[in-house]
Amino acid sequence: MLQLMRSSHRPIPASNLKALALGLLLALPVFAQDAGKDAADSSKAPPLPIDEVRIFAQVLNQVREAYVEPIDDKTLLENAIKGMLAGIDPHSAYLAKNDYAELQETTTGEFGGLGVEVGIENGLIKIITPMDDSPAARAGLQAGDLIIKLDDTPTQEVTLGDTTELLRGEPGTSIRLTIVRQGVNEPFEVKVTREIIKARSIRFREPEPGFAYVRISQFSANTGTEMVDALNKLQGDNNKLKGMVLDLRNNPGGVLQSAVGVVDAFLTNGLIVYTKGRLANSSLRFEATPDDPSHGIPLVVLINGGSASASEIVAGALQDHKRAIIMGTRSFGKGSVQTVLPLTNDRAIKLTTSLYFTPNGRSIQAEGIKPDIVVDRGQVTKIADSVAAYREVDLNKHLANANTGKPEEKKAAPAPAKPVAAPAAPKGKTPVDDVIVPDYQLNEALNLLKGLALARPDK
Repeated sequence: MLQLMRSSHRPIPASNLKALALGLLLALPVFAQDAGKDAADSSKAPPLPIDEVRIFAQVLNQVREAYVEPIDDKTLLENAIKGMLAGIDPHSAYLAKNDYAELQETTTGEFGGLGVEVGIENGLIKIITPMDDSPAARAGLQAGDLIIKLDDTPTQEVTLGDTTELLRGEPGTSIRLTIVRQGVNEPFEVKVTREIIKARSIRFREPEPGFAYVRISQFSANTGTEMVDALNKLQGDNNKLKGMVLDLRNNPGGVLQSAVGVVDAFLTNGLIVYTKGRLANSSLRFEATPDDPSHGIPLVVLINGGSASASEIVAGALQDHKRAIIMGTRSFGKGSVQTVLPLTNDRAIKLTTSLYFTPNGRSIQAEGIKPDIVVDRGQVTKIADSVAAYREVDLNKHLANANTGKPEEKKAAPAPAKPVAAPAAPKGKTPVDDVIVPDYQLNEALNLLKGLALARPDK
C-alpha cells in the first residue's frame, strides 16, 4: 500500500545546510589523492549545485524523522554513498569493512585459513581437495572427507558461505573438525591450526603427451608468476611441449597487472594493453619483455560468455599479436578498469577510472572478444561404423599385403555382447552423477593443436 503524507519535518537550519555542503566539498579532493597534477587541478572543478545539496539534506532529514523505525545517521550516509556509486555503473561500489577485506583477500590471493576446498553433498560439507603443504593436508584431511561439525556446530545448520567464513580466520587460531571418512567406522575429530594460505589461481596438467592444459580461474596478484612457473614445469629440461590450451572460460577477471604478466609469458615484444582515463595516473601502457618462457609453442585460448575483464585483456592481446588462436564463444565485454580508493583502514570505494584497449586499439566494452573459431558447448556421441566392420581382409582370395608378403589372417567376428544391467546408483545420487561428460570445446582445441603440430613439426 502506498500512503501519501504531508511533510511534517522542520526546515533545516541554514547553518546545518552550509555544514553539509562544506563537508561534501571537502570530500571531493579525497579521490584526487596521489594524482599529481590532477590533485592541484581539483580546485577548478565546478561547485556543487546548492539546490541538489539542499534536496539531499531534506531527504536525509525526512528519513530520519518519518521512517517507521529509527535509523542512525551513519547507516543513512553509508546507504547514500552506496546508492550514489551504484547509480554510476554496474562495477563501481562502496566497500564496507567485510567487503573491503574480502576484496583484499581475492586480489592478493592470501588469507588465514586451513587450505582446503569444500563443496556441498547431501547437505554436508565435502572436502574437494586439500592444498599441497597446507594445514589441512598436514593434519591428514583427504579429498572425499565429509565435515559434519565445525567445533560444536553441525554443518547441516550452516550454508557453504558460512562454512567458508568459519574455516577462515586469524593465523594461529585452531578449529576442530568432526570428519566422516569412507572405510572408517566412526566419525573422528581433527584439530587444524590456521595459517596464511596462498591460493593458486592456476592449475595445469598434460591431457596427452606433449600437449598442456592450463586453467586460470581468476587473476590474483601472483597469477603472472604462477603462469611462468607452470610453463617451466610443463616444458621440462627439453622444451617438450608441442602445444598448449589456455582455458579462460568463466574467468571473471581480477588484477590488471596479472593479466599483463600472463600475456608477457607468451610475447617477446610489443604493446600488451593500454588504458585511458581522466586522471593522468589512470592512463597507462604495458609492454612485453624479451623473455619467452613459452618458447613460442602453438597456443589456443578458450573463452566464453563468462570470460570478462582481465580474461579479455589476455585474449585480446594474444589475438591482436596473432600469438594464439582464440576459440569458443564471444566473451562478456567488460572493458573498464576499477581502482580501489581507500577511505579509512577498513573502508574504500571501487571506482571505474579508465577504459582499456587492446594493442590494435580495440575497446571491447559491451562488445567482447570474438573468437577466431566459434565453438559452442556440445556433447559428442560416438556412432559405430557398421560398413567399416566388413573390410578387404574379409573377402575370399584377397591379395597378400605387399609389405608382409602374406595374406592377413581373417579374424572371426566377435560374438555380440550380452546386455549388462547398469549398477544401481548409490542412495542420494542419480546414475548420471558419476558420468564424465567430455569437454567438447577442449577436445576441439586439442585437435587443432595436434593438426598444427603435424603441419608444422619445426614449430
